[in-house]
Amino acid sequence: MSSDSNRPRPRSSKKRRAVQNAAGLRPAGAGRPEVGRAPTQRARAGQTRGGRASGGLSTAQWAIGAVIVFAVGVALAGGVIKFGSGGGGGTAGQSAAPRGTNCPTAQPPAAPAGQTRLVTIETAKGQIQITLRSDLSPIAVGNFAALVGCGFYDGIVFHRAASLPDGTPFVIQGGDPLGTGGGGPGYKIQDEPVTAPYVRGTVAMARKSAPNSVGSQFFIVLDDKDQSVLASANTYQIIGSVTAGMDTVDAIYKSANGQESPADPVVMTKVTIGPPVAAGASPSVGPSSSAGSSVGASPSVAASPSGGASPSAAGSSSPPPSPAAS
Repeated sequence: MSSDSNRPRPRSSKKRRAVQNAAGLRPAGAGRPEVGRAPTQRARAGQTRGGRASGGLSTAQWAIGAVIVFAVGVALAGGVIKFGSGGGGGTAGQSAAPRGTNCPTAQPPAAPAGQTRLVTIETAKGQIQITLRSDLSPIAVGNFAALVGCGFYDGIVFHRAASLPDGTPFVIQGGDPLGTGGGGPGYKIQDEPVTAPYVRGTVAMARKSAPNSVGSQFFIVLDDKDQSVLASANTYQIIGSVTAGMDTVDAIYKSANGQESPADPVVMTKVTIGPPVAAGASPSVGPSSSAGSSVGASPSVAASPSGGASPSAAGSSSPPPSPAAS
């Protein structure tokens, strides 16, 4: 490089602008090219980026982003947006949320031998009374009684109203907190042998095809003709029978209008249980049925009711055309 001190040196950008300003080429204090003058490289870069600072976002984009973040926050706080499935996407047999007060979280104690108890189900269609008999299935009866006692069934629907292929009324099924046939109390109970036949008015626990898969779902048999179908499986633990209110059971079935999964299922508004009754005493009000066999006959399990799934389908909690519980 020459060391000649008289060699012309390029002026710095600041000096050049100062000279230009002094010569009147640019308005004093102007920060953009004057009208009619080609834009500088820096100005062109700014225009190409739509007014953004190099590598940044425009004011409009920041504003849109802020609005989106705010809207998502409001939706999450209000429960409109939920991460994951909102219903039956969780583990099968689980409750949508804690129910009742101090409900069991594991298999409750079996009901004492010889014990009977009266369960009353209130619905908009009327009342159903079920007499539980521990000698039929001590474990299942103890489980059902415990769930009723803690208020687990209050507000749950009868989510299934099934018929046989020939149109014969089969069962109504309820007890799933999800209302889809895939829910339960969050635990399972042990299987027990079925020692009674399925007849009209029999109340039994629904299950899946897997062993020890009973949870909270139960079903009520609607016709004596269903016995042969249920007996082919004979794995659904019978817990008792309807001793009053079969007309209500029939009304619930008919309200489904032929749909196995009713669009407007009947709700169990309140389910209560009476005190234990010693062996030999009868806590029931007496059979009350419309068409079909009398209610109160000793029920037996032969079918496989499920929580709404096709009873014959593996993994479902419904019986073969019967109900399956989870």
